[in-house]
Amino acid sequence: MMIKMKRARLIYNPTSGKEEFQKKLPEILDYFERAGYETSCHATKKAGDATKAAESAVNRGFDLIIAAGGDGTLYEVVNGMAERTYRPPLGIIPSGTTNDFARAIGLPLRNIKKSCEMIVHGEATPIDIGKVNGKYFINIAGAGALTDLTYEVPSKLKTIIGQLAYYIKGIEKLPFIRPSHVRIETDERVIDEEIMLFLIANSNSVGGLERLAPSASLNDGKFDCLILRKTSLPEFLRIASHVIKGDHIKDPDVIYFQTKKLKATASSNVYVNLDGELGGELPMEFTALPKHLKVIMPKK
Repeated sequence: MMIKMKRARLIYNPTSGKEEFQKKLPEILDYFERAGYETSCHATKKAGDATKAAESAVNRGFDLIIAAGGDGTLYEVVNGMAERTYRPPLGIIPSGTTNDFARAIGLPLRNIKKSCEMIVHGEATPIDIGKVNGKYFINIAGAGALTDLTYEVPSKLKTIIGQLAYYIKGIEKLPFIRPSHVRIETDERVIDEEIMLFLIANSNSVGGLERLAPSASLNDGKFDCLILRKTSLPEFLRIASHVIKGDHIKDPDVIYFQTKKLKATASSNVYVNLDGELGGELPMEFTALPKHLKVIMPKK
């Protein structure tokens, strides 16, 4: 009697990171075949491709979807899977410049062989995701002048020097950053003031900083929200120095709270970053979708 092989769909960004993934593609496909997965792949060519490929994989009933690339590829794949009737487990091979979510769940970074082994031997764990104005995010939503910096870093620079590119650009722009007047409404509170930064975190790893949202949990059905009030440059640098230890949440210029949903509006153009990608501009409504996707993680 023949055992029917499971089917896996590998969606990958051929230009992510330093393009190492594409060189190893034959051995990756061979590994999953030997592990019992009839594996086909889709190389993305432009923005939005990974979302369409994930939608197609869901519609075709694949048993496993694998996203290979950085946070941008993962964001698109999640948007192709969210709120579908059938949602197979999602495996992640972090091969991009920024891999915040992969870092948050303890995946081996930039080690393709170990990532493949973890997908085969790991545990499919239900996690929350965020919904905002018909789009979805798995790790972070951010707004305010400080998050705008991520759109100004040239993609070539990101590929060459990675996360350092953001910090270089950020330090250069700090003296010129202006606050935005934002109103944030939840069932528990209303915040209406000038802010420098507004983050909605699903995990504790944001921008390579692992204690920015120290209480965040992937499956508690809640967002962890962090707001940086209007501050001077010296005050900002003081708060930034506390982020390493996670002590910044005690600072009077920082508002930190948890909620299941919130509405944010602004008196001027304020753009929102979803998992590192431009997600539109305020007003927006954010809702947590509890334990919505099964993501394969290392076994506890």
